[in-house]
Amino acid sequence: MVQEETQAQQDTFPSRADHILVVDDESVVLGIVVAMLERNGYDVSAAADAEHALLHLQDDPGCDLVLSDVIMPGVDGLSLLDIICSNYPGVPVVMLTGVQDIHVATNAFRRGAIDYLLKPFDRTQLLSVVARALEHGQLLKQNAAYHQNLEDIICARTSRLRSTMLDLERSYDFTLEAMGDALDLRDTETEGHSRRVTAYTIALAREVGLDTERLRTIARGAFLHDIGKIATPDRILLKPGKLDPDEIEIMREHCTRGYEMVRKIPFLREAAEIVYSHQETFDGNGYPRGLCGEEIPLGARIFAIADTLDAVTSDRPYRKGRSFSDACAEIARCSGTQFDPTIVKVFLSMPNELWSDMRREVERGYFNPLALSYSQPVGLNVASD
Repeated sequence: MVQEETQAQQDTFPSRADHILVVDDESVVLGIVVAMLERNGYDVSAAADAEHALLHLQDDPGCDLVLSDVIMPGVDGLSLLDIICSNYPGVPVVMLTGVQDIHVATNAFRRGAIDYLLKPFDRTQLLSVVARALEHGQLLKQNAAYHQNLEDIICARTSRLRSTMLDLERSYDFTLEAMGDALDLRDTETEGHSRRVTAYTIALAREVGLDTERLRTIARGAFLHDIGKIATPDRILLKPGKLDPDEIEIMREHCTRGYEMVRKIPFLREAAEIVYSHQETFDGNGYPRGLCGEEIPLGARIFAIADTLDAVTSDRPYRKGRSFSDACAEIARCSGTQFDPTIVKVFLSMPNELWSDMRREVERGYFNPLALSYSQPVGLNVASD
């Protein structure tokens, strides 16, 4: 039985009305503990069993402390402790019991109790344990608030960093666009080719199911695929007639030259692989390394189809551009030799109107080709004439 101290002792009130929930199936003990705590200025609630305690916590999850008996009918104190630690981790729990068993005490501490008070106890012992428990709970709350504040700060700074990095990437992309435009101005025969083939490549890559990050890489690789031609002599690049074997070998060097230029830029290293491999063929008869099948980067395999689509449908000094239907037939014919048959199957499932719509958008200058990887697919919002 609880032994109450004489009323002669001066009560010490807490600085604020901490809310304490007392749980005990013995009504006499419950009443005495509640009275002791209320006389010391605490806001106290009582529950005769674990079920009522849990109902109380559901209504008032901001409880500052739970004092619970160990042995109770139905759900016992240790089971209640488990539930509180799981569902209300910020609420400290002190176990009250008349069983002087070290194993019970050890089990209670192991399961999350922060203190253990043996019955009978006096008022001083109770108030001392309560004060320590409330202080512990306050520290837990301060620690949780600190960590939440720290997480908020980190989240905000991470968001700003991501935004800054994205702005930086876009700034780089504007520079890349200028490089591609400079190449188009030098090689007037294929003016606008880089923009169109980038649009086609992204649309096909989206249909294949690639994520945004890979789309950005592929967009950059597609746009810069011919950048190595900057190093190709004008007498070869601008030659109106057919190239001789030696000139063909020099022209083919643009893949390696472009790769060496682009790979030195850290954020373009993956895109550089597309620049390096865009003339490889699925059967291994391409150049410069003779890669075959899945040895060829996926982005380069996608690009190869887009590149042929634009080549067949664009005018050249020696021929007129053919229809998109003709281009699709040519790509289907070369499936398994020049092109990856799996990607060809995806390509052929896409409507021809999509490609013609995209070409019209590119020629009207409605978008930055490298910005396609940041936004919605082209060809779906075609401006009216």
